[in-house]
Amino acid sequence: MDNRCHCSTSSERLSNPILYNILSQMDRSTTSQDNFNYTSIPHRCNCEVQRKVCLKRPSEICKEASAVLVKTLHFMKNLPAFNQLPQHDQFVLLRSCWAPLFILGLAQEHVDFEVTDSPADSMLKNILLNRQDSSEMEREKPTMAGVNKLKSCLKKFWSLDLSPKEYAYLKGTTIFNPDVPDLKAALFVHGLQQEAQHALSEVVQLLQPGDQERFARILLTASTLQSITPSLITELFFRPVIGQANLLELLVDMLFCR
Repeated sequence: MDNRCHCSTSSERLSNPILYNILSQMDRSTTSQDNFNYTSIPHRCNCEVQRKVCLKRPSEICKEASAVLVKTLHFMKNLPAFNQLPQHDQFVLLRSCWAPLFILGLAQEHVDFEVTDSPADSMLKNILLNRQDSSEMEREKPTMAGVNKLKSCLKKFWSLDLSPKEYAYLKGTTIFNPDVPDLKAALFVHGLQQEAQHALSEVVQLLQPGDQERFARILLTASTLQSITPSLITELFFRPVIGQANLLELLVDMLFCR
């Protein structure tokens, strides 16, 4: 799939009209086309893939998201089977599953949110002040495409109207993923996942005996969790709170603090 922006063939040129005007004045031999008043043309990209967004009510939503994250770690920390695993496997599973678990928490708590366009970065300011930060540049800034994917996932879970027990067992199947690389007790983790899936199947049959396809729909919906990147979750909900800190390191400290 081609994720490049196709808004306009001149989008790169128009991305910073102030800088363009400064540079164009340095070359008096420009053509009449180059002298066209580009600043009069809107230069924000409308492609979902390229459109950078941020939370519309960050103080409120980040607080709700932080509460969901704390509940997520509390759930993991209080699972006896999880505590029986080698600490290495606990860390590997945490790294792999914290984002899907967090999304399940957002769905269970019915946390809804809106986004708005992010303020455009000032390329001119970065050039003049020489403040390019490589770590900042490498981060995956939230895009409208990513947010829409997350919102679509949440809506699917809300349409299922899962019970607390269904959420609990689904979280178990998400945590105990034997396909995560570098597990030392992969067979044990596989057995735990099977137990969680069996328990989920039983509770589904108990709560919805007439719906024979509900269990399959739940697992199918859960498979979409992996399509949402942890970096999107981090940058959208937690970067405004933690600043430059590494979120995974904070999660490790919170989970393994006895």
